[in-house]
Amino acid sequence: MDLLNEEHYMRLALELARGTQGQTEINPVVGCVIVKDGRIVGMGAHLERGQAHAEVHALEMAGSQAEGSVAYVTLEPCSHYGRTPPCCDRLIEARVAKVVVASTDPNPQVAGSGIARLRSCGIQVEVGLCEQESRQLNEAFNKYIVTKQPFVTLKTASTLDGKIASRTGDSKWITNERSREYVHALRHRHQAIMVGVETVIADNPRLTTRLSVDAINPIRLVIDSNLRIPMDSLVLNQEAKTIIITTSAAPQEKREQLTKRGIEWVDAGSGPKVDLQLAMHKLGAKGISSILLEGGGRLNGAMLECGLIDKCILFYAPKIVGGPQAPNNFQFEGFDRMSDSVELDIVQVQQIEQDICMIGYPKYRGALSWRKGE
Repeated sequence: MDLLNEEHYMRLALELARGTQGQTEINPVVGCVIVKDGRIVGMGAHLERGQAHAEVHALEMAGSQAEGSVAYVTLEPCSHYGRTPPCCDRLIEARVAKVVVASTDPNPQVAGSGIARLRSCGIQVEVGLCEQESRQLNEAFNKYIVTKQPFVTLKTASTLDGKIASRTGDSKWITNERSREYVHALRHRHQAIMVGVETVIADNPRLTTRLSVDAINPIRLVIDSNLRIPMDSLVLNQEAKTIIITTSAAPQEKREQLTKRGIEWVDAGSGPKVDLQLAMHKLGAKGISSILLEGGGRLNGAMLECGLIDKCILFYAPKIVGGPQAPNNFQFEGFDRMSDSVELDIVQVQQIEQDICMIGYPKYRGALSWRKGE
């Protein structure tokens, strides 16, 4: 039953924010609903980095009716000048009576100062309504704004026995069409998509977002220590931006070929392999706040070993392919003890026709716990 109460209005604001996932770059997604005398008089969402915030859109819609109203905002209103003026000032100027905030802003430039400013001007402020949903909605922003490193979501699709391809390398298709559509929606919601060069060589993917409606293509990231990527690879076309993460030992001639094609490359280590920790720092410095990792077993395993995976979305198809040579979704040395394994804190399990999708967050412990500062 959808009761008409404060939670109803905040959930509407959350839906407005959720609808803009993937289009605000390093900025958070934010929704705002303004209510006056039992009626919604204004609604808004932050649509694009550098453009008006959710509160501004909602206030413009509300007009003079904003005076004496209640504003429901999914994230603490900003109090500093960035690319846009402070939203706090707009709420104060509009003479709203009350602001209900889902979660505080982890941005050090805000971090409670927005709430304090509103209260100092006599505006009633309540904090914490639907807080968990708000924080999960902005989990990438929440990590990036504090660490300046991207939030990494691993997506992998495998058979019930953990195979991502047969022994011959055939991988089309493990999951059903609906699951694959869901993955393309995930690409739209992330700033970048990352694979290893082995995936590029074996599958020659485009790594673009293909849906029945227009969608945003993520930046394509390829881990390629020695620049082995073929120059006719589809990821080197102009459909989307591509960045190759390599090492200083990579051949200069190949660098020049890539540069002539308009392909950007980043050195992360001196070889023989890319330093994945350093790569994340450098990608964060480029303003990349979220990455969808669609790697093969070796890249997935290496990222896991480094403690760099923040979230896992695992698809399992009701198939068994077998074969000791068939690649697994995670290939790394492994642990000696079960107590050292990486356990997932599962938050959602859903069935997509015959496929099962599990979503969870890795809990690094034992041999890997130090990598997450535990």
